[in-house]
Amino acid sequence: MFNPTQADVRRFFCAVHAKTLQQQPMEAIETLASQWIAEHPEYHAELSDVDAALERIGEPGTDRDNPFLHLSMHLSISEQCSIDQPPGIRQAVELLTA
Repeated sequence: MFNPTQADVRRFFCAVHAKTLQQQPMEAIETLASQWIAEHPEYHAELSDVDAALERIGEPGTDRDNPFLHLSMHLSISEQCSIDQPPGIRQAVELLTA
């Protein structure tokens, strides 16, 4: 089972953002992540500096949310909805978005 570290997650989203800016080809999961990143321009500056993102791991809370956690949530829910796992999540999300 896939169990990325916080550093892995930050590197992934920063790499996807860089690929998007450079118009490089992407894997399917990267394409999905890039769509969520596009929905959150407020995160673009933080995604542009992987070294700074890695340095902030474990930093005490700030005034705003964690972009890496937030984007991971979007990816997780998207994946769960695509396979309706757990059963009923697709319908629940559809009802919430209606």
